[in-house]
Amino acid sequence: MAFIETINLCQRYGKQGILNNISLSIERGEVFALIGPTGAGKTTLLRLIDLLDEPASGKIYFDGADTAESPAARLAIRRRMAFVLQKPVVFNLSVYDNIACALRWRGVRGHSLQGRVNKIIDVVGLSDYHNRNARQLSGGEIQRVAIARALAIEPEVLLMDEPTANLDPLSAARIEELINSIIRKYTTTIIMATHDLPQGQRLADRVGVLMDGELLQAGSAKDVFTSPRNKEVAEFVGVENIIEGVIASSEESIVTIESGGRSIEAVSDYAAGAEVCACIRPEDVTLSLSRVSSSARNSFEGEISWLVNMGPLTRVELQCGFPLVAMVTRRSAEEMGLAKGKKIFAAFKATGVHVIKRN
Repeated sequence: MAFIETINLCQRYGKQGILNNISLSIERGEVFALIGPTGAGKTTLLRLIDLLDEPASGKIYFDGADTAESPAARLAIRRRMAFVLQKPVVFNLSVYDNIACALRWRGVRGHSLQGRVNKIIDVVGLSDYHNRNARQLSGGEIQRVAIARALAIEPEVLLMDEPTANLDPLSAARIEELINSIIRKYTTTIIMATHDLPQGQRLADRVGVLMDGELLQAGSAKDVFTSPRNKEVAEFVGVENIIEGVIASSEESIVTIESGGRSIEAVSDYAAGAEVCACIRPEDVTLSLSRVSSSARNSFEGEISWLVNMGPLTRVELQCGFPLVAMVTRRSAEEMGLAKGKKIFAAFKATGVHVIKRN
C-alpha cells in the first residue's frame, strides 16, 4: 500500500461540494504537487490529508493505517506531519523561539533543543536572525521561519500550501531554492499545492491536476504537460493550440483529422469518425518562409495575425485555416523578417500532435 492513500474522498461545506471522489496514492519520500486554479479545492485536500478536517465521505490511509480508526490514532498520525500555511503565522517572539516552540511543545529541552534549532536555522539561511523578532521580518523571511518550524520536528510528511504565492519574484525564487535544497537533503515526503505550473514541474516527482474539486489527471510532470488527458487539463497546462476536428481516416495508428477544410496527420488509436482535439505545443511548430521538404507530415501556409517578443523568444500567432501559435527564437524571427500580415509556412510532426477525445 502507498504511504498516503485517499479513496473516493469527498468534502462538502453546507450544500456546496468542494471535493468529489478524490483517489490518490503518494509514496514515501515522494514530492507531489497539486496544481490547479484558485478555488479548485487544493487547500481543502491538504487539510484533509493533514487530518485537520474530517471528510464528508471516503477514506484516508496513512502508512497502511485507517486514519478514522480512533481519535488517538488520528492524533498520533498528525504528529508525524507538519503543515506550512499559505499565510504563515509567527508569534511575537524571536526567530529562535518561534522555531523552538514546536519542539518545546513536544518536550524537547536543553542541549538537544538548542542543537536542533541552530541546525535548522542554518538550513533555512537565517543564521544572522536568531534574536530578531519574527514579526519584523519580510514576507520571504517569515516563510523561511514557518518552514524551519515545520522541519524542526522532523516530520515524515511536509505539506505546503502555495509556499510562494504571496511573495515578490526574488523572494519566491529564494523560497523555491530552499525547497529544492530540502528535497535534496531530506527524505521527507512533500505534498505541495501550487497554481504555478512551472514550479510544479521544477520541484515535483509527480503532479496532480485538481479542477473544480476533481482530480483530472495525475502522473509525471512530463506526462501531464505533454499528454493531457482532456481539454480542460490541456488548457490549464498551457497547450495553446487545441484544434477541434473529426478523424476522417485511420491506418496503422496514423490518423487524419479534418478541421476547417484542412487535414492534420497525427499518431492515435482513435477510430474514424471520432470527435477529437489535436493538441500542439507552440514550441513544436516550426516556421519558414517557403515550404520545405522535411520529416514533418503537417505543413500549412498561413498569415501572421500577431506577434510579440518575450525575452529571447517571439510568440507568433497565425491563421492557416485554423488559428495556430508558434514560439521561435527572437533571432530567428528577426532573420525571417516576421511581421503582422506576412505569409509564412508552419510545420509540425505527426508525433508532435497529442490527440484527445472531445467531451
